[in-house]
This record gives sequence, structure tokens and C-alpha cells, in this order.
Amino acid sequence: MEQGSYGLQAWLERLNDSDLPALAAVVVDLQRMAENDSASVQQLADVLLRDASLTSKVLRVANSVYYNPAKENIRTISRAIVLTGFESIRLISLSVSLIDGLLSRAPRYQLPELLARSFHAAVQARNVAGYLLSKNQEEVFIAALLHHLGELAFWGCGGAQADELGDALAEPGVDANATVLKVLGTSFSQLTQGLVKSWNLGEVANLAHEPSSTKTPAALAVHLGVRISEVALNGWDSPEMDDLVQQFAVLTGISTEDAMQQVLASAEETVKVAATFGASKLCQLIPNTDPEQIRIQREQRKARLLQADLLVMQQALQDLGLMISARADVGLILDTLLKGLHQGAGLERVMLAVLADGQTRFRVKRAVGEGTQAWLSDFQLPVDPQAEPHLFSYVLRHKEAIWMGVPASYSFNDLVSLPMRQNLGSGMFFIAPLLAGKREIGVLYADCRLSGRALKHEQFVAFKRFTELTGRCLEALSQRK
Repeated sequence: MEQGSYGLQAWLERLNDSDLPALAAVVVDLQRMAENDSASVQQLADVLLRDASLTSKVLRVANSVYYNPAKENIRTISRAIVLTGFESIRLISLSVSLIDGLLSRAPRYQLPELLARSFHAAVQARNVAGYLLSKNQEEVFIAALLHHLGELAFWGCGGAQADELGDALAEPGVDANATVLKVLGTSFSQLTQGLVKSWNLGEVANLAHEPSSTKTPAALAVHLGVRISEVALNGWDSPEMDDLVQQFAVLTGISTEDAMQQVLASAEETVKVAATFGASKLCQLIPNTDPEQIRIQREQRKARLLQADLLVMQQALQDLGLMISARADVGLILDTLLKGLHQGAGLERVMLAVLADGQTRFRVKRAVGEGTQAWLSDFQLPVDPQAEPHLFSYVLRHKEAIWMGVPASYSFNDLVSLPMRQNLGSGMFFIAPLLAGKREIGVLYADCRLSGRALKHEQFVAFKRFTELTGRCLEALSQRK
């Protein structure tokens, strides 16, 4: 069983001794180059050539359009340093190391989200620094990139304790800082400071932590970049973003309109940078500047934050219970069902597919959750397919609720047909038959695929209970007609 860690020293020893030594070694060596004015091209090349994989990825980035618009063929690290610049290659190397060192661990969703935010902060900070500094802009980039180093390392290497903290932070109204302290025995900020010290990163990663009254232009750029990356998650038109753009304008002497355009341009640049560094999975997590994409990203973040509400769930169950004996119409029954599962049980997408066209096809009757409206027109399945059997027909025929994605359901994987995968995506889901007595109505489906969170036992219990009560409501309604 995994031994838990508690306290700053315990976590530093765990991260340095067992989980991140390779990443730490590269970061330390690259940072030592920055502090040595006489560091040569060959010394930097020697550091990179120790790792063939890192060398090849740095060369790929150096040959990209972003860093090599002239498309001159760069085959060696030495040539890359000469053409692209010593500092740029050092930045590329550190960034590639951070991405590979963390994302290669099949991370929890918190890690890519935070890494995307870190890259966004780094690009914003570097571009702010461009107005304030004649040099050291790459140092500002690295300082912003490593601002959340402790938290990045934890989500990448925290094991069971990362799962424990993730569940604890998902509770409504939780005090995040107090919860982190309770689970880890230290704060993420202290963990960052500890790694910065043990990795000998000097002052670079501490820029954003300087006292407000004594902040240097470089520190102000880092602080502004970090804050923009955080606030952008709530939209570009929020009051907090207006304040940051105003700070940017005052700091640099440009108009607020130009400052806003620069902030949006930096966000678009971050997407290109992430793709260039081979981290395309981060691109969709960086706030988009297209209005429609902004709306979609907001909805996705809302879904990731969707939590079970026991009061809503209990009220919906009680209402369905009363509708068995009361004369409630079908619309009210189904509204209560979807509200109970979505807002009450915290299931991000819920769909009711009913038998239609003379009971020859499943068609979506109701759906709730981001992106589900397309199901109403696009999603349908034949009830009795000869060529490719599927799970919808199976659960209705066998009158069985199934939790797909757990070991007990692996034998049903072949019944997840191609049309199902194309319309619903991949991952865990619940599926159950909806019956009014013995009469087959259709199939109920639910998942949490927007956030990628694992489904829980209590959600499955609620899912089956809502399905049963809805069936009893529909049976009672049909008997009164």
C-alpha cells in the first residue's frame, strides 16, 4: 500500500528522491547556465545531448514555424543555439522537460489544466516584459511557468493522496487552502518554495513572490501574467480582467484598448506555443478568444465544477414519489428526472432515448448538459440491429442497469458500437432501461465525460432509483388514461 507523505520536508524528499529526479536534474543544469555568464554553446549542448529524447524534441521545436519562420533545416543542438539563440533554446529545453516530466504520468485532469494555465501565464508575462525590459524576458517566462511548480509536481506525483485531495476539493464550499494543508501538511506555495530552493533555481522562480512594495519590473510582469491566466478562466469581459488590463495599460503606458488586444494576442500565441511544444492536449484548456469558443469553455468549466446537491436530489425523488399518485403530465415527470440526475446527483450529461418510429429506433426525447442538444437531432440507433448489436437494445431487452467502465462491465465492451462512440465519446457511463410496468419506454444514459471525473457508487444508486421511480410514474399515468 502506498505510504502517505505529510509535511513540507516529507514531500520534498518524496518528489526529489523518487518521482522527479530526472526533471529536477535538467532544470538545475539549465538554470546554472543562466547564472554563468561564460556558459558556452557547447556546455548547453552537452546538457541536452545526455538525453536523446529531449534532444530530438528540442530540435523539433527549434525547426517549427514559431521559432524558425525561415524554415532553415536545423539538425544539431549547436546549430539550433546559434540560429535560435542561447536563451530561447534554454527556455525550449526547460519547457519540453516540464511537459514530458509531468504529462507522461497519465495525469489527473488537474495537472493538464494547471500546466495550460502556467504556459498561458508565461506567455502573458513575457509579452508584458517586452514593454518593460530590454533583456531577461526569457527569465520572466520561466518564472511564470514555474510559479505553480509545487502544485504541478503534486498533481503529477501525488498518487492516492492526489485522489484524496481532488475529492476533498470537489466538495461544495470547501476552503481550498485549509484542505490542502490538511491533506499535505504543507501549502502548495511552501512546496513550490521548497522545490525552488532544493533545485537551486535562485531568484528566477521567486519573482512573483516579491512584496508588492518592492516589485521590480520583471516581478510585476510575472505577477500580471499569472493573474491574467487565472482570471481569464472566468471570461475576458469580467470586472477582474478589466482591472488587470487597466494595470497593464498604466504599467506600460499604452491605451486600455491596446492592452486588451495584447492580452488576447498573447492567449492566441499560447495556443501556438503549446502546440509547438508537442502539448496539443493543453490547447483546448487555454481560454479561447473566439466568442463562441469562450462560451463553450465556460460551460465546460461549469460542468467540471458541477457537484451533487443532496437537497435537490432528495426533493426530486420526493416529487417523483408524489407524482405516482398525483396526475402529473409526462413533461413534468421527465423535467424532474433530468433535474434530479443532473443538478442533484451531479451527472454532467443525461439523455433519455425513447422507442420511436413504430418501436424500430431509439430517438433522443430529452437531454441535459453541455453539448447534448445535438443529440436531439443527430443521435439515433436501430432497435434490433442485425449487423452491429449495441448496448441500448441489450439493456432494454434484459431489463438491466449497467455501470460501464468498471471491471464488472468489461464483458459488455463489444456492445458499445461505433455510432455510440461517435456520438457519446469514450469513458465511464451509466445506462438503464426505462419501463412503465412491462411496457418498454426507452433507455436512460448518464456520464461525467465533460470533466473526465470517475463516476461514483452513490451516483449509480441514485441513477437506478430515479429510473425506477420515473417508470412507476409513467405506469401510473398510463393506467389512468
